[in-house]
Amino acid sequence: MKVRLEPSDEYMHPGPEPTFNESMYFNFHDPAAGLGGFVRLGNRPNEGHAEMTVCLYLPDGRVGFMFQRPGITSNDGFDAGGVRFEVVEPFEELRVHYAGKLVLLDEPLDMAEPRTAFTENPYERAEVHLTYTGVSAPFGGEPEESHERPGEEFARGHYEQLVRAAGTVTVGDRTWTVDGLGLRDHSWGPRTWQAPWYYRWLTVNFADGTGMMLSRIARADSDGTRGGFTWDGERIELVQDVRLSTEWEGPDRHHRTLEATFTTGRGDDATTRTLRGEVLNLIPLRNRRDGRVTRISEGLTRWTLDRALGTDPEATVGHGLSEYLDQIVDGAPVGIDE
Repeated sequence: MKVRLEPSDEYMHPGPEPTFNESMYFNFHDPAAGLGGFVRLGNRPNEGHAEMTVCLYLPDGRVGFMFQRPGITSNDGFDAGGVRFEVVEPFEELRVHYAGKLVLLDEPLDMAEPRTAFTENPYERAEVHLTYTGVSAPFGGEPEESHERPGEEFARGHYEQLVRAAGTVTVGDRTWTVDGLGLRDHSWGPRTWQAPWYYRWLTVNFADGTGMMLSRIARADSDGTRGGFTWDGERIELVQDVRLSTEWEGPDRHHRTLEATFTTGRGDDATTRTLRGEVLNLIPLRNRRDGRVTRISEGLTRWTLDRALGTDPEATVGHGLSEYLDQIVDGAPVGIDE
């Protein structure tokens, strides 16, 4: 499947569809500071609002979180709800800013009931000022031919990139200097969170600058897709297959440990590796639309790879996020068997 990706794609795209969404997402983790998180802004100009999410995993185990749907009237840029993104140089440098409040959760699982979590926990003023620079080449783009079935649209165009994040994060009277690694993405096209039956999105960074993204997207009536990419410090290699096993915890069944076996290359050049993840902290998010409930569990994760991607044989322990999206049917996540 051929894809197109140009420097101009770092900016905004037209979208006449009622559920058109254009979003950017930036995550990071700084093991030295004990701090991680992500910031996302998704414009839905034809619905008159954006989706703004800020999530910070703090060193003491608390999570600072905010979600809003600020009103917007156009898709001219990413600037809503206190979040602002700047493209300084396409694929090379972007800046992420947030100024506003966060609810501070001693028990991040409380966000399973957002109304209660937002009313029964304290708030602090927060600021995020991070400069993201490209570590890997970007992966993805917009396919020449549509790859989505009607009613299952999630991202007509989509690309991702391993990055370095540097700057400051302030919560209340505490400021941290950030020097970490992460992953960013940019997508556009019609989207509803109810389109996938379930998915698993794993983002992984190692200290030597290598890393990967593994993706598993399931359909209700078929296997769906399994793929991703690895970055060895010099080139991207496509992931041909991903197989996952997950250990779940608690009555709501959140993922706590997982193992992914994935393959790159083909035929005699095929290589299979095993990635294991331990979730350090997790917050469950919820989306409702047309009577359906979708859960998106965001896990700050420590990763261990069976052997290094690059030339440093010691670069096998990394950090990132594991995002598990499930439709909730009869009170249970539909992807519980994977």
